[in-house]
Amino acid sequence: MIGLWDTTGNEVVKALAAERRSAGGVASGLALTLIAVVEEKKVREAEAAATIAAAAHPCRLLIVVRSDLEGRSRLDAEIVVGGRLGPAEAVVMRMYGRLALHAESVVMPLLAPDVPVVTWWHEEPPNMIANDFLGVVSDRRITDCAQAPDPISALKQRAVDYAPGDTDLTWTRITLWRTLVAGAFDSTEERVVGAKIVAPEKDPTAWLMLGWLKSRLGIEPVLEHTDRSPRLHSVELQCANGDCVRVTREEGTALFSRTGQDDRYMPLPKRPVGDELAEELRRLDSDQIYAEALGAMAGLSDLEKRSPMRVHVWKDPALAARAASPTDAMAGPGGTAA
Repeated sequence: MIGLWDTTGNEVVKALAAERRSAGGVASGLALTLIAVVEEKKVREAEAAATIAAAAHPCRLLIVVRSDLEGRSRLDAEIVVGGRLGPAEAVVMRMYGRLALHAESVVMPLLAPDVPVVTWWHEEPPNMIANDFLGVVSDRRITDCAQAPDPISALKQRAVDYAPGDTDLTWTRITLWRTLVAGAFDSTEERVVGAKIVAPEKDPTAWLMLGWLKSRLGIEPVLEHTDRSPRLHSVELQCANGDCVRVTREEGTALFSRTGQDDRYMPLPKRPVGDELAEELRRLDSDQIYAEALGAMAGLSDLEKRSPMRVHVWKDPALAARAASPTDAMAGPGGTAA
């Protein structure tokens, strides 16, 4: 590992090039650049997740940590090639002061050439992705609404702000659920006329499951809240012939029940973030099924028909915070109390 303190973007580029030459073949064959926007306390989590994902998708990981917007502009960097990251290479950039608002000035020269760019927010999702230039330049954008104070509102905002290429790890977490539910109808064409989803009140995966069933089956699922499980607990489908299909979460497994058939257990493990991230990195085109499920959940249509091109909309969070303070609300044009 190379540590650079109070450095510049040019010095980081030179140090990364030197470290790659030293690593040789370990750092060759990069499939993409993964930009991770992370809180300080989650830097090691992001590295661990990227290490798992890099086993299938060797990548250059650029971790951006923004902090202390009011202080002096400064850049600290750590560079790791291979080693604990396996086939990945990482640059952890801690940005202070006004530099944190212009992270792209440091990140852009570090993008791996001729490979796609993915931005992943391992923190509360931005309200508008267009406010973050790191999201605008990406081919794919990954958020995680479960990290927001109000996950359901954050998920609905993702629909309002959606552009093709967006996805959320909430969607990835119901991949196994969707596989089990869809697999129940491999041997029959019986029509589904109703559905019930049982989950905690603040579980965003239940809302996306609701949107998926609504968009795929044209029904209005019922969402029932429960305290029996910290996550999505069960999905029940009612068929036109009176049959009932139910998938219920148990410890690491799912109990699959169907009218007239014996119950059986299916694997339903809780996957680490690295596995979820690796799944989303398998595709770099827009996910139409996710867009339809997200739109159905939020009551919005034709999300997949929106333009995939985003235009950067500059927003200074420091000015926004001052404008929202009671003292500044009473200030005149000169900045003094009126």
